[in-house]
Amino acid sequence: MVPIARMASLFRSSLRFSTIASHELELPLSWVKASELLHSDSPLEENLGQSNIEPTPELLSHLLNTSPKAGRKVLGFYSYALKHPSSFIPSDETSKSLVDYFGRRKDFKAINLLFSETPPAPTGPKTFASVIDRLVRAGRAKQAVGFFEDMEKLGFSKDKDALIVTVGSLCNHGFAREAEELVKRMADSIFPDQAICHALVKGWCVSEKLDEAKRLVGEIYRGGFELGPTAYNSILECVCKLCRKRDPLRLESETEKVLLEMETSGVARNTETFNVLIKSYCKIRKTQVAMNLFESMSEWGCSPDSETYTLLIRSLYQAARLGEGDEMLEEMKASGFGVNIKTYYGFLKVLCGIERIDHAMKLFEMMKKDGCEPGSMTFDLLIWKLCVHGRAEQADKLCKEAEERGVTIKSAVYEVDPRFVEKKKVKKEKPKRETLPMKMERKRKRLRKLRLSFVKKPKKLMRRAY
Repeated sequence: MVPIARMASLFRSSLRFSTIASHELELPLSWVKASELLHSDSPLEENLGQSNIEPTPELLSHLLNTSPKAGRKVLGFYSYALKHPSSFIPSDETSKSLVDYFGRRKDFKAINLLFSETPPAPTGPKTFASVIDRLVRAGRAKQAVGFFEDMEKLGFSKDKDALIVTVGSLCNHGFAREAEELVKRMADSIFPDQAICHALVKGWCVSEKLDEAKRLVGEIYRGGFELGPTAYNSILECVCKLCRKRDPLRLESETEKVLLEMETSGVARNTETFNVLIKSYCKIRKTQVAMNLFESMSEWGCSPDSETYTLLIRSLYQAARLGEGDEMLEEMKASGFGVNIKTYYGFLKVLCGIERIDHAMKLFEMMKKDGCEPGSMTFDLLIWKLCVHGRAEQADKLCKEAEERGVTIKSAVYEVDPRFVEKKKVKKEKPKRETLPMKMERKRKRLRKLRLSFVKKPKKLMRRAY
């Protein structure tokens, strides 16, 4: 066992106390009181009326973020806030935050109450997009379509932007059939444009139904529309995904067919096309093929973006080509792409996964020099890996650094991996020199065995089975 666990728990308890105390001191007393009333079991409306709390949109946002278990009591506070128009003015943003709150709880009846009760909540594009997104993410595609069709009754304006939001959300989560049926029903009033066509093709590709996507592409061309690289990139991604699942050896030949079809249709490749190919080859551990694609991007007039560099650096680190990965990281910075804490954390996870903890610590120092403040997840990852490697002193230093930065770390007990335990070298004793009687005795035993090997052994009597 490593003694870092006890230190981590002590650090965490002290940090938690100081963080909560300072947080409560910064909040106004009315906010603290409102939060207490929301969490209490007593009737909310009576207590709010007696407390003289002045509701504001900021207070509502604070309560929604800090009271995930309050439930429909939030509606009671919202009703109380509407009675104070001098300090609380409802808007599209407040309605969106309420929809997000109830959507996280999967309480869609509360969302209906929000727009059906009097006075109804203000409506706008942000609120509508949030409602559709929450319904679709919960797997309620039919309810999302029904909400779009009845949106005018609830105070929303039905236009092309609302249709694009609905179709895009449905297609991003694989409900292409419902989206296509909705577009066909609305074609008389809202004629689909190129963005809707691209979204429909992407929807079938997300569902991994390549035949349906190709059927839709044919219908779009026959209807007089032109498809751009977005639709073909979706088809290319679907082909790559299916090849990785079924037969990775066919990836190159199948992607060449899609790229040839793009050239035949007059659609040029873009950076996203190369990103799809590079990502697929990196996933099947063909890093050199991905590097060749990266070098050929300039021939097609494309320049790499931050996603291209991130994919290649991760793949190079995964292949233990650390020097090339560092060079690619420096090239990424020189090209003007910043590396954020999330990207650095992804690189650290890869390095820790292949047990290159020294290089991970080097990258950790580089991250701090670039101005990225490491968080609790980064410290937890490195401390765990150092403890597994049996480097308790370095882990203790990281704990102290986390304490100085005010970062809360996870308290746990880590065991050293037996692979990294230093085994004590056992000195082999030299064999003693044989004396003449010992040699003669060894030779006699050997000769006795040889003589007995030539003796004919008696056959065992075999009895009949009856």
